[in-house]
Amino acid sequence: MVLLMSALDAWRFCPLCGEAIEKVEDRAECRACGNVAYANAVPGAEAVCLDKRGRVLLGRRAFDPRAGLWDLPGGFLHEAEHPLDALRREVREETALEIDPLEFLGFWLEPYDGRIVLCLAWTARARGEPRPGDDLGELRWFEPDELPGPSELAFSHYPAVLSAALRHDPS
Repeated sequence: MVLLMSALDAWRFCPLCGEAIEKVEDRAECRACGNVAYANAVPGAEAVCLDKRGRVLLGRRAFDPRAGLWDLPGGFLHEAEHPLDALRREVREETALEIDPLEFLGFWLEPYDGRIVLCLAWTARARGEPRPGDDLGELRWFEPDELPGPSELAFSHYPAVLSAALRHDPS
């Protein structure tokens, strides 16, 4: 088991009343006002976007964390947003493409900016002409046998996601 930092590790005082908090397992408790905060994973949705030829779309990150590395289109869910709605919205924002989600690939836990993200991944058929959003420097279609290596990918779970996506024929 990998031990990771909790989002609450740096907390010392209650965000509601300012009194000192007590750390109890996976939560922070304030005895003064009763506030309890939990260190939950943040949900995100990502797609292995495929074109009609079976190529995979990756975007080069324009900003940190991991600027310059290749990224799958995706991002964080809004509070009451369905994961597939978030997937479509994030892919549209980052690539200007519309997608048809095909297959749920699974979930992975990924450290990101002091938190843990619960990454929900799908394959998706992409439609339209890709244009990089503000947070990407470029978009590029890759043949499956020409995908960047693990050191060129933005996040540690991407090799497993890409492997899962390319093991199946999503058509």
